[in-house]
Amino acid sequence: MGEDLIEIKTDTHFVVDLMYAGTTHNMTGQPVYQEIGLGNHAYVHKDLWFCLQKLIPYLDKTGRRLKIYEAFRPVAAHKLLFAAIPQDGFFVPEAERSPHCRAAAVDVALLEADGVELVYPTKVDAYDENFAKEVQSGHLESFFKYLQKATLDYQDASIPEAIHNRDELYRLMQSIGLVPVPRRHEWWHYELPAARTDKYPLIEF
Repeated sequence: MGEDLIEIKTDTHFVVDLMYAGTTHNMTGQPVYQEIGLGNHAYVHKDLWFCLQKLIPYLDKTGRRLKIYEAFRPVAAHKLLFAAIPQDGFFVPEAERSPHCRAAAVDVALLEADGVELVYPTKVDAYDENFAKEVQSGHLESFFKYLQKATLDYQDASIPEAIHNRDELYRLMQSIGLVPVPRRHEWWHYELPAARTDKYPLIEF
């Protein structure tokens, strides 16, 4: 792979648990990273790693850790994921349109010191076992309605803690120089500002 890639390893600040390497938190139900030989290895462009390291003072102060659910996504894996759920709006059809395939984006959530994930309006990737079964069978209408809860401007007075945690993560990731997905419909996704430009080309695996 490219010399610009850095591997994020599980340590006192970061926890690597790639959702597409297993099946327990995977809307497609297919462990494609295992299938292509990547396994549970999270790589990011060195520019993204530089940003993530800026979180360390905050993580040290709070005792929290950042969980990495998704990082670099090889083109081969992207094709398998789109084949599993061939729906634009879930996965983009072309790998070129995904900043994950450029190693310029991460999907994340914060963990408390005891390892328990903070509560958010949805789980990362809006994962839900029942919705996963529907999506895998080609029924996405109900899921896309549910996905509205994952937007950065979604409000619900009945879950103030979840809204607070989402907003805190947003402020935190912005403070280190990252931006959300352009449509702002995934609270867990953050990328480099130029992630979708030629500055970060596709990376072969």
